[in-house]
Amino acid sequence: MESHGIARTARKPRTEAQLQADLAKIANLRALEDALLRASPRPADPADPATLALTTKLLRLNPEHYTAWNVRRRCLTCGSLSRPSPGPSPSAPPVSSSAACTPPPSSAAASPSSSTAIPPGPASPLDRESGRSGTTADEQPPPPPPVNNEKVVDTLKNELMFTIPLLLEFPKSYWIWKYRSWLLQQAIDILPKPIARRIWEEELGLVSKMLTKDRRNFHAWGYRRKVVATLESAALDGTSLVEAEFAYTTKMINMDLSNFSAWHNRSNLIPRLLEERGADDAARQKFLEDELDLVREALNVGPEDQSLWFYHHFLVQNMTEPDSRPKIAPSLSSMEKASYVRREIEDIKDLLEDYDDITWIYKALLDYTRALPRIEGRELNDEETEELQTWMTKVRQLDPMRNGRWTDLKKECSLL
Repeated sequence: MESHGIARTARKPRTEAQLQADLAKIANLRALEDALLRASPRPADPADPATLALTTKLLRLNPEHYTAWNVRRRCLTCGSLSRPSPGPSPSAPPVSSSAACTPPPSSAAASPSSSTAIPPGPASPLDRESGRSGTTADEQPPPPPPVNNEKVVDTLKNELMFTIPLLLEFPKSYWIWKYRSWLLQQAIDILPKPIARRIWEEELGLVSKMLTKDRRNFHAWGYRRKVVATLESAALDGTSLVEAEFAYTTKMINMDLSNFSAWHNRSNLIPRLLEERGADDAARQKFLEDELDLVREALNVGPEDQSLWFYHHFLVQNMTEPDSRPKIAPSLSSMEKASYVRREIEDIKDLLEDYDDITWIYKALLDYTRALPRIEGRELNDEETEELQTWMTKVRQLDPMRNGRWTDLKKECSLL
């Protein structure tokens, strides 16, 4: 089975030694899980270093253990990442019997006996004036202690470093990426904006390095989009990074034409890029031509690459689809749209002369040839009908699993 043209390698059967090692690992994991479950219901100190160390051992064995991640969060929010405000933290776990950061009151204090409890008597006017009966309306609670920024930064950096070896071994684990996102959010919630922004900028640099090593990791690409969006937000006094991100997709595509995520990210950035540039109709048309040239050159190198055809289809849809989605060049006339589509069809036919066994070529020819009459407001002519018949016969041979689709397409084109 293949994914974006990359064949998956079959796993080799495990040896007896490997099997025994796995069994020992499972036994160790079960023991750590039992220890964590015994500790987590209600530790005397939710920030107990021993509990934190237990989550470290467990997560290094199994980073998908979401309970361990949640216990780790509680240890931090009740310890070095605790907030000085008297109210509950907006991002801390809800106060419950398993997540409260303070121990419960004693049974005697919580449920006084009716035979021993003495209700307080009414306060006298003198007491109310002097405040001897308790807190008065004018009395203010003491100010919270200031946040130790250096301690918070050290904790966040240590936690971020803790996840890096896990990401290298398990780069597609949702829980590791979610935990890093949570740590970065703590920086925004606790630290001053300049310090928090510096941490987020370092994270963007780290993601760039990770994508250099694993260019097509869609988890990392999605995480990058989140980091960029936060750096652009008012929470960090941000400004637009769309130009830099568009240039980054160009760099990644030049490194690997088959980088589906880079092409996808590029397509998402284009509408905003043109809007922020204030591009007029001429600039937009020039941009469309440049993008078509870029992907056309890539198709000449790798016509079997699915990601290239997806991006090419995205560009051609700007001429063929009448929907309300943002267009690169919305002011093109029907004649101009038809001219672009004709040129793409002719270029793809040229590819067909050298690569007559690639399904994507036939699919593109079928889609674009059927779209051309719609743009020009006419029916299929005899030449187009004959070509469609030939291409459908060929694509049915190359892609028999979708035989029903090709039959329906023949009916749609009145070729049956």
